[in-house]
Amino acid sequence: MADDVDRVYYVISDLHIGGDEQLEEVDFLDELLRFLRELESTDEKAELLINGDAFGLWEFTTADGIAKFDILEASYPELFDQLRSTGQNIQITLLPGNHDHELAAYDAYVDRLAEYNVDLVQDQSLERRVGDRVIHFEHGHQQDPNNRIEDWGNPHATPLGYYYNTLITSRAGKLSDRGRYNWLKDVQAVTPTERMPVWLISKYFYREMNPVLRYSLVPFLLLFNISAILALVAGLDLVGIWSLPVDRTAAFLAQFGRAGDVAWFLLSINVIVTGLLLLVGIPLYFIRRDVRQTINRFGVFETALTVDAEAPYETAAREIFDDNPDTAIFCYGHTHRPSLQGVDGGLLVNTGTWLKRLHRRDGIIGILPPVFYPSYQLATVRIAAEPEGVAVEFESIRKPSPATEELTLTERLFTVGREPDADLPDRRLVPDQSTADPAATSPPTPSADRTD
Repeated sequence: MADDVDRVYYVISDLHIGGDEQLEEVDFLDELLRFLRELESTDEKAELLINGDAFGLWEFTTADGIAKFDILEASYPELFDQLRSTGQNIQITLLPGNHDHELAAYDAYVDRLAEYNVDLVQDQSLERRVGDRVIHFEHGHQQDPNNRIEDWGNPHATPLGYYYNTLITSRAGKLSDRGRYNWLKDVQAVTPTERMPVWLISKYFYREMNPVLRYSLVPFLLLFNISAILALVAGLDLVGIWSLPVDRTAAFLAQFGRAGDVAWFLLSINVIVTGLLLLVGIPLYFIRRDVRQTINRFGVFETALTVDAEAPYETAAREIFDDNPDTAIFCYGHTHRPSLQGVDGGLLVNTGTWLKRLHRRDGIIGILPPVFYPSYQLATVRIAAEPEGVAVEFESIRKPSPATEELTLTERLFTVGREPDADLPDRRLVPDQSTADPAATSPPTPSADRTD
């Protein structure tokens, strides 16, 4: 790695290019081509490292093995031509992830990608030296029990995530264009995956439901919390405990004549329906809680499907840093959340994703389905040696927000003032080992959209 000391590294990951039918669409293709053209003309001694999930090979269900590469070539000729051109100027290295694990399973992929000046490394991780420090690169699925591949390079390796993507994600790509709006193809942007049922309910309500039915339900759902309180008050009135609120409300609405009668009627219906739902929902809640407690006692589900997006990687980084004190940067992807934070004097870097991101925004009042606000956080991570040490920074690649086109008027109304923050983490520096201060890189930098 001696020749790498003064090299500048540009790192991207999680492009997920390719897949069945509607998944073939790449929203960021123009931005990616522009980025590659910039590297084609750079004077820097640079290397582009694509840190896993460049391709969505799991999402192809109509082809096997190297035949998937034939489809990629035919679908994205401009991209591969640009890779060839950029690769004549700088080194391009590709590390497989879980979605494109087959790159490590078939040696033919090495030769095919080499035709486009892309060096495919069929390992789970690699290292590069920069300045007097070392960067550890891995995609990150190794730290995810749902996507960990124990028998690396085995074409028949099928972790839980494989079935999710071949049975659900690829199916979504085939069905997406049947909706009122082509939204189902965004299934890859739903992270963590257990949010899928809520996302489907949200998109059905705001996109697929008959507009007349939706707009008639909105007032009821908005007023559900208030109606629940009124239902309890009405119950107290029926049993003769407290009738004052009902009497006062009836007297107030009576002042408005027919309009007041209509308002009283609608309010009564709302309260009756809400009361019935509460009568059914309360016992169901206790039954559900008891069933869950019983399941937990028997240990049926010992491992949660939700994977912590940070803790396993912090642990892995500490182990890498301990094993090799020269290593000061642990760079990964997989979770789609760009972040940069200090860990034990080094840096833990997540390169994010080029896919659309969906930020959950729950309703403030009522029981309306949450809104999944779309945005892009396209970026490359630049790592370079400087006189003071090694600098790590995110370079943003601008792409307009798709919210105006993709959100309904109702969704935009409910998210006014709650748009996601698209800011990327600030630049950080790992000092030279001779002058390193452990406190210089240890305080964590808040991850972008950590709660999304």
